[in-house]
Amino acid sequence: MNKILIANRGEIAVRVIKTCRKLGIKSVAVYSDADKLALHTTLADEGYHIGSNILSDSYLNAEKIIRVALESGAEAIHPGYGFLSENEDFARLVNDAGLIFIGPGPDAIRTMGNKLAAKEAVKAFNIPMVPGTDGIVKDKAIAKSAAIDAGFPILIKAAAGGGGKGMRTVYTESEFDEAYDRAVSEAVTAFKDGSVMIEKYVTKPRHIEIQIIADNHGNVCHLFERECSIQRRHQKVIEEAPSSILSEAMRQSMGRAACDAARACNYSGVGTVEFLVDDEKNFYFLEMNTRLQVEHPVTELITGLDLVEQQIRIAKGEKLSFVQEDLKINGHAIELRLYAEDSFNNFLPSTGVLNEYIEPTGKGIRVDAGYRKGDEISVYFDPLIAKLIVWGEDRNLAIQVMKAAIQQYQVSGLQTTLPFGAYVMNHPAFVTGNFDTGFVDKYYNSEVKAELEKNEAILAAIVAEYLSKNRHSVRPVHIERPSAWRINTW
Repeated sequence: MNKILIANRGEIAVRVIKTCRKLGIKSVAVYSDADKLALHTTLADEGYHIGSNILSDSYLNAEKIIRVALESGAEAIHPGYGFLSENEDFARLVNDAGLIFIGPGPDAIRTMGNKLAAKEAVKAFNIPMVPGTDGIVKDKAIAKSAAIDAGFPILIKAAAGGGGKGMRTVYTESEFDEAYDRAVSEAVTAFKDGSVMIEKYVTKPRHIEIQIIADNHGNVCHLFERECSIQRRHQKVIEEAPSSILSEAMRQSMGRAACDAARACNYSGVGTVEFLVDDEKNFYFLEMNTRLQVEHPVTELITGLDLVEQQIRIAKGEKLSFVQEDLKINGHAIELRLYAEDSFNNFLPSTGVLNEYIEPTGKGIRVDAGYRKGDEISVYFDPLIAKLIVWGEDRNLAIQVMKAAIQQYQVSGLQTTLPFGAYVMNHPAFVTGNFDTGFVDKYYNSEVKAELEKNEAILAAIVAEYLSKNRHSVRPVHIERPSAWRINTW
């Protein structure tokens, strides 16, 4: 394999390009109008314009992408995550064009892409399931009856969903009708499929996922777990590996279940099996993501494996170079997703130009970025600027490295999730490992955010007065760099 087209943009495209370069493989970038001078476009060996900023004209246009791959002489396509990465039709079209799809086969994508089909596939392996409906529900009355039988609170989930779309938590019967209508409407808009399923809502859940890897020769391993419970709007913001609550016995049990899920769909490549864990440490199968996860770097740091490299080697037909017994957990890793979002205002998107952008450096610090100073974060795409990943010999040391790295990070021109990351790293619930997916709602409420903003404003006024008295020029520029008081508040 000498040349790979990357059917993506931003951080993940840059990430794949770096591994291609390491392996001596040429990379081909595709770009929309807004990405003509983007980082991934300039880093790749070749770049091809594929359309406007309308996704259906560019990054979601399978025919254009495949045509560029053939014209450029690429032998394979890496889909990254998002966009077409879990589209079975795209994977099939790639194969039909005589190209290699760096990911699982279309049948595995189809099976695991539908939550109900996924549950049906893994039933034979006796993997624990969350109580709820056994099949698709398309009738509100039937869905409501199932919810009453399961007992409130319940979750309404789009059968073809993901990323929190088409999902509603319903606490009482009186809330059901409105929540159902909204979930179905979102599901139709996002997935063109309004079918849903009903699940019992697990109170105080932890979101723990297992990274699996499988070759085309029947070998399957798990690469341990990731804790992904710090979320907003059902989407992850902070992830870590390993989890602070898993015993070795539980880790092995969940690992076996994840490998069985991969076997259930004849999986090949890297993938992630997601579980809910309740407050009594019972775990339940949620779904399988048939692609590289955003949070894959924390697994790389504790295992020493390059997962993109593994994807490429598997796609080339190579066998895994290790067995389960060879794999060990080394230290602890934490990732903060650096989104262009206002964490003080319900994490709303924050667009603008990166007037200043200085990444932290030092031992145990890694930054996977898709942007650089002077780039614009627009309304057209996901607001992920970069991922800040740190490693320490244990969890406490990793937290300290993350706090220092956040303090170093300098961003101006827009709001980011850096202040939220600093808040989490200093919060007793996170430090002690005593948290769940309700962390944001429970601890990061409006009163807390108002106090944080107030303290930052006071500090900014003090600094401005000091600079003025000392006759230094004062520029009215907001720097998204959490102040020392945030690091030492708790």
